[in-house]
Amino acid sequence: MPSCLVVDDSRVVRKVARRIVEDLGFACEEAEDGQKAYEYCAKTMPDAILLDWNMPVMSGIEFLEKLRQMPNGNGPKVIFCTTENDLAHIQRAMNAGANEYIMKPFDSEIIESKFSQIGLL
Repeated sequence: MPSCLVVDDSRVVRKVARRIVEDLGFACEEAEDGQKAYEYCAKTMPDAILLDWNMPVMSGIEFLEKLRQMPNGNGPKVIFCTTENDLAHIQRAMNAGANEYIMKPFDSEIIESKFSQIGLL
């Protein structure tokens, strides 16, 4: 079973995203900030990561930059799920190694579509 790590400081967003990715056939783990996500990936690299931008401790973009430098860190497909919708943020995310970008709020159709587009489904 493929795995997905949901990284968001909002418990509600993590729960909603978890339900969606589990319905798509993924095992799901959660992290409330980039540091926790980094520690998780150091032990077990997921197949997919849904990533928030603005979080305490370590932001999503900082996590992504560190992830891509880890051994096997280029493996996970990373989808930013954020309220940051200006072109500068989107370009920075893509340049740092994000595979896709989703605006909040999102729903199951959007997640399924993005997972499909980047080859996760």
